[in-house]
Amino acid sequence: MIRKQTNDRTATRHRPKLWQNCTNLRPLKQIHAFMILNGLMSDLSIVGELIYSASLSVPGALTYAHKLFDVIPKLDVSICNHVLRGSSQSMKPAKTVSLYKEMEKRGVRPDRYTFTFVLKACSRLEWRSNGFAFHGKVMRHGFASNEYVKNALILFHANCGDLGIASELFDDSAKAHKVAWSSMTSGYAKRGKIDEAIKVFDEMPEKDQVAWNVMITGCLKCREMDRARELFDRFKEKDVVTWNAMISGYVSCGCPKEALSIFKEMRDAGEHPDVVTVLSLLSACADLGDSETGKRIHLYVLETASFRGPCI
Repeated sequence: MIRKQTNDRTATRHRPKLWQNCTNLRPLKQIHAFMILNGLMSDLSIVGELIYSASLSVPGALTYAHKLFDVIPKLDVSICNHVLRGSSQSMKPAKTVSLYKEMEKRGVRPDRYTFTFVLKACSRLEWRSNGFAFHGKVMRHGFASNEYVKNALILFHANCGDLGIASELFDDSAKAHKVAWSSMTSGYAKRGKIDEAIKVFDEMPEKDQVAWNVMITGCLKCREMDRARELFDRFKEKDVVTWNAMISGYVSCGCPKEALSIFKEMRDAGEHPDVVTVLSLLSACADLGDSETGKRIHLYVLETASFRGPCI
């Protein structure tokens, strides 16, 4: 049975009301000041809640979390993981690697969760050398067989194009997790290996919306229009991302009439356009020199009140 990976201990995290009510930076700083005045900065459980809030629950507080990380007198792996996780999923994941180095320098031993965060950052940045270095650390710390770490390694290697390594890691234990299948499919599709991607995709026990969209988009990027259309027709739970992929794919391949035809199907199916849809359709109309159709699309969007965006 395929399992959805839940590498998130915070989903069932029960926090004191004080921290639940801390929803912006101002009360967070007030709590921090109170902790300093009352000598609580050496209490790792309380400091952990402070760091968790700054890293993961208070919007826009990650930079403050980084400052806290530098001044906390004593760290544990849980505190480090909060900051690493917040950084790895931020707009600037590069900070994750330097935080890990500081963690090591301060003598904190990583656990199985630590490497999932640093590998995620390396994957997002496609930092192959750093990722390979962390793979080595995974081996040295004995986490190579851990399901969360293995899935993070598969994601990293597949996303960075090291598909041979990713396929070696993609063993029976990894195949029990949806994220591993998605990583392999996406990795092959991203590198233009559509035959391999489709093979993995067809073998996937459970295909969610993300998997379908990744596969369709991969075919479109490789200009495999017939395959993309076949997958598109097979997929029965299309969302706006799926429709947009087909419309923009036809536009980029110089098939504006087909793009407009897909939009008609989208409209008939009751799916509402968004800004991406409209921009792609206007590009199709421009390619055709068809200003009248462009005006009709504009009018349709306004009349249905299904879209409001900067291009209207």
